[in-house]
Amino acid sequence: MKIQTNPRKAAIIGCGFVGSSTAFALMQSRLFTEMVLLDVDFDKADGEAMDIAHGIPFAGQMKIYAGNYEDIADAAIIIVTAGANQKPDETRLDLVNKNVAVYKSIIPRITEQGFEGILLVVSNPVDILTYVAVKLSGFPEKRVIGSGTVLDTARLKYALSEHLGVDSRNLHSFIIGEHGDSEIAAWSSTNVSGIPLDDFCEMRGHFNHTQAMREIAEDVKNSAYEIIEKKDATYYGIAMSIRRICESIVRDEKSILPVSAMIHGNYGIDGIALSMPAIVGASGVETHVPISLSDSETEALKRSAATIQEIVSQLDL
Repeated sequence: MKIQTNPRKAAIIGCGFVGSSTAFALMQSRLFTEMVLLDVDFDKADGEAMDIAHGIPFAGQMKIYAGNYEDIADAAIIIVTAGANQKPDETRLDLVNKNVAVYKSIIPRITEQGFEGILLVVSNPVDILTYVAVKLSGFPEKRVIGSGTVLDTARLKYALSEHLGVDSRNLHSFIIGEHGDSEIAAWSSTNVSGIPLDDFCEMRGHFNHTQAMREIAEDVKNSAYEIIEKKDATYYGIAMSIRRICESIVRDEKSILPVSAMIHGNYGIDGIALSMPAIVGASGVETHVPISLSDSETEALKRSAATIQEIVSQLDL
């Protein structure tokens, strides 16, 4: 049975640090007039909804409440943040088996409702769980999106803006591949308002390009581990990333964002979900956008894909 989608309704499954921070960010965004929160602990979801609702007079009228799976059928976007948290000594890939099991309990409950909207996967490892969500749901691939390297790319832009002393909104660059240890900074296509990165660096008095870019990329890759070590979890940055993806969907912006989605043939990669620039709009992922990569970046991307493919091939779906 198909359900009529409410274009101004969102649902969040999982009310931990990331889910609750996302609900808070979305409440302030004015993108939605209705938001339902789900958690295995109903009181946790109810408490978060109550707390966030008390800020509605400062942000604009909406309805936010704790609910169940029957309440999410007509949502335009379902955001899944549920899953085990990454521990200080764990990689994102270490989380695979724990969170695949969580998704096996969640995704069938979503499909049972006749959901016709966009499924936005946030739990880690996000590329693998995006693939898992596609396979378990049977939804058209374009309707299943992972948050991918949207946050990593924001971290890269922030680091570059600090390095160059320029507004991060004028930086055009992407982190691609796995949202994790094998991610790649696509330096070949990076520019500052159309000016090649090396040229702009020299304008700002920086000349040791290779070493600086290597250090920045490494800092970006390790930033999540550093934050987790200091405060146990990362959640504000990813909440803002989810808000940005939702903006592009709800407003049909057709923005180019490095989300995780199924790849078929790009750069010789096929049959897995990977984070690459894509046009994102009301229908989900419209198409991937090819960007200029050097030979070494292309090979690194293929290695990143192989890392994910090896794990995916061992999953029992």
